[in-house]
Amino acid sequence: MCELLRINCDRGVMLADGKTRFSINGKPIYHFVGTSTFSQYTVVHVGQVAKISPTAPLDKVCPISCGICTGFGATVNVAKPKKGQTVAVFGLGAVGLAAAEGARVCGASRIIAVDVNPRRFEEAKRFGITEFVNPKDYDKPVQEVIVEMTGGGVDRSVECTGSVQAMISAFECVHDGWGVCVLVGVPKKDDAFKTHPMNLLSERTLKGAFYGNYKPRTDIPMVVDKYLNKELGLDMDKFITHSVPFADINKAFDYMLQGIGLRCMIHLDA
Repeated sequence: MCELLRINCDRGVMLADGKTRFSINGKPIYHFVGTSTFSQYTVVHVGQVAKISPTAPLDKVCPISCGICTGFGATVNVAKPKKGQTVAVFGLGAVGLAAAEGARVCGASRIIAVDVNPRRFEEAKRFGITEFVNPKDYDKPVQEVIVEMTGGGVDRSVECTGSVQAMISAFECVHDGWGVCVLVGVPKKDDAFKTHPMNLLSERTLKGAFYGNYKPRTDIPMVVDKYLNKELGLDMDKFITHSVPFADINKAFDYMLQGIGLRCMIHLDA
């Protein structure tokens, strides 16, 4: 949440001089959210650099950043389900699967996945998912389906899609009195979150989580170390479906758009 470096998708230049560090044929190439990492070498602000253990296998730990930390941390650090509680995860991309992993590590008794792509459901079982709900299969709001399934609502929910409707459903499917919903996905600029005030007065809790409540420069090295020491309970191989040569980066995007890379993280060989 650094005021200097917090995510600004409109800023495609370096902070020091307002210029880019890349160009092609004399035209600037702008830095995507200040990083532009699809290259063998890059220039970033010092605040965006985290030094990790030199023994860490880069082809395994690369998904730890945004994808895994965002979802896993949203569950473990923010939602904090207790052993035996129920958790609903909205969205089965890399972030959602990491959120499910977090629920599994916390000992959740039921982990309910909500996604409109049924091809993701079977794969998601490897990440702790126990039940699946496709909103397209019902003629009523999915939050009502989940409340009926669980006898009043889940104890925790984590939204990982960026869809404002999914955010509303995630909040309205948690149990009165103690239910906690954590919003992770980034909505469209003009979206508005709308719910009846009674959903708050009934003592449900709505939270947001940025990057899983991890501090990149200090926490990423710690997360990597815990992974190396087998203290996280995470199997990183599950998050990598394809390994593609850097020159074929566009194939990686094609796989993602086709839904072939169901777990979304694709390692790019230098």
